[in-house]
Amino acid sequence: MRHFLTLKDFTKEEILEIIDLAIKIKKQTKKGKLKPYLKDQTLGMIFEKSSTRTRVSFEVGIHQLGGKGLFLSANDLQLGRGEPMKDTARVISRMVDMVMIRTFSQSVLEEFAMYSRVPVISGLSDSFHPVQLMADYMTMVEYDKAENAVVAYVGDGNNMAHSWLMLASKLGFELRIATPKGYEVDAGILKEAMNFAEQSGAIITIGNDPKEAIKDANVVTTDTWVSMGQEAEKAKRLEDFKGYMVDDAMMALAQKDAIFLHCLPAYRDYEVSEAVFEAHADEVFDEAENRLHAQKGVMVWLDDHRDN
Repeated sequence: MRHFLTLKDFTKEEILEIIDLAIKIKKQTKKGKLKPYLKDQTLGMIFEKSSTRTRVSFEVGIHQLGGKGLFLSANDLQLGRGEPMKDTARVISRMVDMVMIRTFSQSVLEEFAMYSRVPVISGLSDSFHPVQLMADYMTMVEYDKAENAVVAYVGDGNNMAHSWLMLASKLGFELRIATPKGYEVDAGILKEAMNFAEQSGAIITIGNDPKEAIKDANVVTTDTWVSMGQEAEKAKRLEDFKGYMVDDAMMALAQKDAIFLHCLPAYRDYEVSEAVFEAHADEVFDEAENRLHAQKGVMVWLDDHRDN
């Protein structure tokens, strides 16, 4: 049984295979030719963390594939009353064909997958956001930035930074991460990525200077400085992240035709200036739409790789 919990579980060839499948399905969708790859299948969608893009993209995605999405808030399940995750997994996976979970802890995903009879997809955890990176790389392919990619990630060393580490180290492109001191990426995840990079030839640079990271990059990306659950730290974080906003001066250091990506929601004049965001809005919202298509690719691929 294959699950989609983190990109470190996939080879370069498998990641690119899913991307190619997603692009193929997107083209079919745009032509109005919705192929029922997952006809009459049900996707259970468990949300411990609320979401806009994740819920809409998965619910619309399974519908376009010929199936049905079932929204399950943790507050509406016995999870909210203390039922063990392994019991929830053993019940729900007998009733649906696939499960997506958006949660806080990566261990929740791993425990559910361990006891699940069906494929499990991460809709986000505090450690990784792999479906977002599939959409991001798909966007890079569409904008001709995937070949010889030099990606600059500026901001918090969070689940997005970790996911960029996994993608770069698996696919073999250059990634530069710049975070404020005290907000670096997880040391264990970085070590794993560096091990993968030795095999793929990826060049990974970790530092604290955003200008150095962005110089001559062809993809610039960032994320919110205050993620869900960190609201109490907002004042301190805004102070600590001064100088890390991607503004016109920052983007001018990148390649002239560099694209800007953001997983959204974007807080203008914090992690990105209003001017930069609006100048690159087409790229950002193509990226947002690609959540829909990339996730369809993931679901169809997982269905094709079930145990016979």
